[in-house]
Amino acid sequence: MVYKALTIAGSDSGGGAGIQADLKTFQELGVFGMSAITAVTAQNTLGVQGVFPLSAEAVAAQIESVAADLGADAVKTGMLFSADIIRTVAEQVKKHGWERLVVDPVMIAKGGAPLLQEEAVAALKEELLPLALVITPNIPEAEALTGIVIRTMDDRREAARRLHRMGARYVVVKGGHDDDGEETVDLLYNGSEFSYFKSKRIDTRHTHGTGCTFAAAIAAELAKGRHPVDAVATAKAFVQSAIAHPLGIGQGHGPTNHWAYRQYGE
Repeated sequence: MVYKALTIAGSDSGGGAGIQADLKTFQELGVFGMSAITAVTAQNTLGVQGVFPLSAEAVAAQIESVAADLGADAVKTGMLFSADIIRTVAEQVKKHGWERLVVDPVMIAKGGAPLLQEEAVAALKEELLPLALVITPNIPEAEALTGIVIRTMDDRREAARRLHRMGARYVVVKGGHDDDGEETVDLLYNGSEFSYFKSKRIDTRHTHGTGCTFAAAIAAELAKGRHPVDAVATAKAFVQSAIAHPLGIGQGHGPTNHWAYRQYGE
């Protein structure tokens, strides 16, 4: 059995995030990766120098090509950039009956560059979130989607409840942007109970692409038929290892090490 996962996201010329990170993650977890590119970015570890979005028609054509021949056991979305692209992706997901959908609501690059137009946030909430099996916002993204200022774990739990009410069946509010304490805690909500995934906080600047990698790892595990909670646990371990064994390249926010989980384990 060959498991297949499709990433619908932007291209990162520096190789640390976007479809490049997704495809590396799929490969490392034993899943055949496919892609539909939404935008080409000129970026490196120092920042984003340019964003060149594709048309919604071009995105749809790529997805149709994959669906017509190869199919997908799971789908992951990343940088979608515009409301038109979001609506197109939502239409394609419904058309092809893809239920194992992981939505990483990418809004801002690690260096601060916007990767989602402001008017697209409403489309993301109304069109795509109701289709998501799993959504993986970081704290700033959860704030933007819910309108809540998140300062405490109670705030995170309330944000997760609101995101679940928007339609996502499993909500992961990541804790990497919470600077409080020696641990990072990712919160998972399934509509009835909360689970917490903890890891040691690592002081490093080499974290470019962690969000993309985390969501891609979840998608890869879902493609294999794993339960969402188990998929999140594996993704947490995969990213932790990728951060703990840095490549040490680039002058800015360097990429994580996608082969670390295979080479060094958790």
